[in-house]
Amino acid sequence: MFNILSFIYDILATVCFIIFYPFVAISRLHTGKDKNTRLTKLGLFDNPDFNDNVIMFHAVSVGEVLSLEKLLKKTKESYSNYKIVLTTGTKTGQELAHKKYSNIVDFITYLPFDFPFAVNNFLNRINPSIVLIAETELWPDFAIHCKKRKIPLIIINGRISDSSYKSYKLLKPFFKPILNLYTKIYTQSELDKERFINIGNAPENTEVMKNLKFDVDKTPADIDLKSGSNRTLIAGSTHSGENEIVIKTYSKLKQKHPDLKLIIAPRHMERLPEINKILSEYNFNVGYRSKNDDFLSNDIVILDTLGELKKCYAICDIAFIGGSFNKTGGHNPLEATIYNVPTISGPSIKNFRDIYGILTRAGASTVVKNETEFFIKTDKLLSDKNLLEKEINNCKTVFDDQKGALDFVINKINELLNHT
Repeated sequence: MFNILSFIYDILATVCFIIFYPFVAISRLHTGKDKNTRLTKLGLFDNPDFNDNVIMFHAVSVGEVLSLEKLLKKTKESYSNYKIVLTTGTKTGQELAHKKYSNIVDFITYLPFDFPFAVNNFLNRINPSIVLIAETELWPDFAIHCKKRKIPLIIINGRISDSSYKSYKLLKPFFKPILNLYTKIYTQSELDKERFINIGNAPENTEVMKNLKFDVDKTPADIDLKSGSNRTLIAGSTHSGENEIVIKTYSKLKQKHPDLKLIIAPRHMERLPEINKILSEYNFNVGYRSKNDDFLSNDIVILDTLGELKKCYAICDIAFIGGSFNKTGGHNPLEATIYNVPTISGPSIKNFRDIYGILTRAGASTVVKNETEFFIKTDKLLSDKNLLEKEINNCKTVFDDQKGALDFVINKINELLNHT
């Protein structure tokens, strides 16, 4: 049965590639896409000359690349006799991988196009001992050729969104044989586990591991802005256009809550003139962290230093997470949640959509549609002590519930490598 399935997929994948690739190549040529990227995805790159001990990770784009940080470091520590390879599927993911992990992993490249020529070229060069796919990436031909070579193929941090689940269920006859090519599927939640089983994965090969993205560490909160009994709102990693929203909202909140202080932490320091210009229209006392200013004589402190944002989350009551009122896609709310600080974000959260799904269901975070909803939600938290305390407790609960994913994966890697 497997041989028949393999033959059919190989033929279909090759035919589809021959038909569609010329159009892809022409469109990318028109948009200036890198020719070397296309060659790499065909498996045509210099052989890194690895031995047989290779652990390969795949992260399709930015969110998945970020989620692997601690796992890559832990794998490097635990398996020092193995080479670590990281692949991505997008250019932004590739750029981030090189930026963050060049000193951790041994080789970074693209996952190949999913047809026999490219897949075999890739596997011949990388020769992985095990492959771990972050979240949900189903590549039939890649899975088939891993199976042929007896390479364990694992999905970690597996999840299926509501919209994807509907599609998968309709196409269950197609996805079921593909899913069963994977050695194991480890999911973020019981719900995700049930969904994978419902679309055809074998129950004995599906297990809950929780979420890797929750394996983050607290930064020592060795910072004191002397807020005293005042309450503090922080706007972390703000982008262009968001500073105006934050300051305007703060001005309205300050009228109802005179004890409220504000920390503005711009994502990029070149935004400081923009922030100063906006603040010049208001009558606030403004200080700067670089000058060691604090809240004894200031309403607002601008965090114009590097490396202290996480520390500031630890001393705040409520956090607005920037990059969410524009097209950036949001930033990581867990940097605040780990300190039991409820978070509020705008609607653009694509980079951390799964995290926000967990946090909002747990009542630890709120995603608002616009500036008005941002004001209303923040005002509610400041006005209702019981509501704020409930969300603080929800932050702690959701972190406790999600602990253990990192050690889980390391143990499973050990089991599978020893088994093979």
